[in-house]
Amino acid sequence: MATAKKKATSKKTLVIVESPSKAKTIGKYLGSNYKVIASVGHVRDLPKSKLGIDIDNDFEPQYIPIRGKGDIIKDLRKEAKKASKVYLATDPDREGEAISWHLAYLLGLDPTAPCRIVFNEITKTTIKEAIKHPRQIDLNLVDAQQARRVLDRLVGYQISPLLWRKVRKGLSAGRVQSAALKIICDREKEIQAFDPKEYWTITAAFSKGKGFSARLAEYKKKKIVVENKQQNDHILQELKKGDYYVAALHQKERMKKPYAPFTTSSLQQEASTRLNFNTKKTMLIAQQLYEGVEVKGQGTIGLITYLRTDSVRISDEAKAAAAAFIVDRYGSEYRGHNVFSNKKKDIQDAHEAIRPSNVSLEPDDIKESLTPEQYKLYRLIWQRFMASQMAAARFDNLQVEIENGDYTFKTTGSKLLFDGYQRVYKNNSDEDKDKLLPALDTGEKLTVKNVSGEQNFTQPPSRFTEASLVKELEEKNIGRPSTYAPTVGTLSERKYVKREKKSLVPTELGFLVTGLMEDYFHEIVDVNFTAAMEDHLDDVEIDKLAWKKIIRDFYGPFEKELKAADAAIEKVQIEDQPTGEVCEVCGKPMVLKVGRFGEFIACSGYPECKNTKPVVKSTGVPCPKCGKDIVARKSKRGKLFFGCSGYPDCDQSYWYRPVDKKCPKCGALLVEKKSKTGNLACSNAECDYKE
Repeated sequence: MATAKKKATSKKTLVIVESPSKAKTIGKYLGSNYKVIASVGHVRDLPKSKLGIDIDNDFEPQYIPIRGKGDIIKDLRKEAKKASKVYLATDPDREGEAISWHLAYLLGLDPTAPCRIVFNEITKTTIKEAIKHPRQIDLNLVDAQQARRVLDRLVGYQISPLLWRKVRKGLSAGRVQSAALKIICDREKEIQAFDPKEYWTITAAFSKGKGFSARLAEYKKKKIVVENKQQNDHILQELKKGDYYVAALHQKERMKKPYAPFTTSSLQQEASTRLNFNTKKTMLIAQQLYEGVEVKGQGTIGLITYLRTDSVRISDEAKAAAAAFIVDRYGSEYRGHNVFSNKKKDIQDAHEAIRPSNVSLEPDDIKESLTPEQYKLYRLIWQRFMASQMAAARFDNLQVEIENGDYTFKTTGSKLLFDGYQRVYKNNSDEDKDKLLPALDTGEKLTVKNVSGEQNFTQPPSRFTEASLVKELEEKNIGRPSTYAPTVGTLSERKYVKREKKSLVPTELGFLVTGLMEDYFHEIVDVNFTAAMEDHLDDVEIDKLAWKKIIRDFYGPFEKELKAADAAIEKVQIEDQPTGEVCEVCGKPMVLKVGRFGEFIACSGYPECKNTKPVVKSTGVPCPKCGKDIVARKSKRGKLFFGCSGYPDCDQSYWYRPVDKKCPKCGALLVEKKSKTGNLACSNAECDYKE
């Protein structure tokens, strides 16, 4: 009996999280009385092979254990059976709540019992505190996730097969994906329809002090637009007749407040702009920082708070820690009292903004423990958060009005008085840089050096980049933090958009699919409908709406549209693009095709002739070994590199794009490689030349 008692008291508390790295970090914090294991993501979901929703039974989802997760589920059940208690510690959002709910079902746990623990950051203090306060599984959160899952499945699994039959296999449509694609296509149509308008800018350069310039702004106290050369030349002649006098000086102090701490959306945008990270890469690295990194001398630490959030709220503890750090490091005058408000209430405020879990862990102090990319992203998050808790920057602004007859020129000078938050987080733009003007007096006559007019044309709206698309989706209330990165990735994978440098350009296929969606499933791609649907789905989360009512209201009209589209859409024939090459096997023209793994060149005589070859893009640079073209290629893992077109006879290759210019130090080719000192570097690993 004594032995049995000893065994009973030695039972451990089981904690289940999603990822092995998160399990490793939390396991170190909780000690030997706990066992922390990972479910490795979802364990139960809708089947991939069929719709998996019983439409006739009020849209009841038909969940099954995920294929390939059998051994994991078996281990989870085994460990749960041995444990004294089981806590479900999945992520603190809808998706995490749903995973916990599915785990409770598979492990036979009561979801109304206190089996769920949540935390916004993975630190020893936070985890130990969370263990003390388990709660029930939040079924409103679960229902909000189910509503999204079922809605997306109904749309995707019923429109996508229609596109396969009518256009080609491998295509897809989705509630967020299709609305995002329409936004990109609409912007491209705006660009194509744009009619540039000519206008001229007239600038006067003055010699006082180190010299300064002012631009023509008004005629007879009204804004002037110079529309053509004739008008420009007439004004220049008029100006020659008069003198230039300082008409007015307007001096005032301008304050610039810091930005709010990061949400998922703003982090993705800023990481794209400042670090050149795409959304997928940003989320991957942020996940690593959240789940825990081995820091020298301190063990494994979760460096940032939860990464999927719409909130700019900061906990009182974090505010106090930041304030103490700022006063100690920079002085009390740098401490700010900023108030940031969320665009939407209720849902998003459940989380904090993305911030460092410990402000005293400065980026440079832990740089050696991080990969270069982790360091860059952590530094960005740390600096943005610290700046958000600091005082505003102050500038002395001077606006000058200079008159010549009826014409008024204007210029603005600016001088930084107090750097405030910019001590740690500088802006990329030039607007806050000092622009000093000489001392001027009202009524003072100025000596003009020259006056010139410059022809300009209005510019079309810019194409979307990943960053600006994420911003647009957020502003239009389409999707949620967890959907931004996958949406952009799917549009590229489906060949609906292509990338030109950073821009997202819709392809012919993208326009075609969007056209079909607009004609037959207008509501799916309608921005206002999609945004309203997001609000309804959020209402489920705060118990304002039953999730199945949303599905019922949506599905009736949608089912009619499906039937009408199936009957009306004729098979679309996408013409293969000729390449100008001739098949070396049968002599027929070669054409460009798109397959499962991207573009390739094939014989137009298929299926009689099955000759294919990869698309080769020349760099225009001759190989230094054999003289043949160096072309862009992809490795087996899909990574871009540049190699000789004479391969396998010639094995010359480069990871960076070579240019037709030799290194003055060693004679090797230079490659495009951006650094702080320039844009080119020597391809020879043993040579340090850069320019």
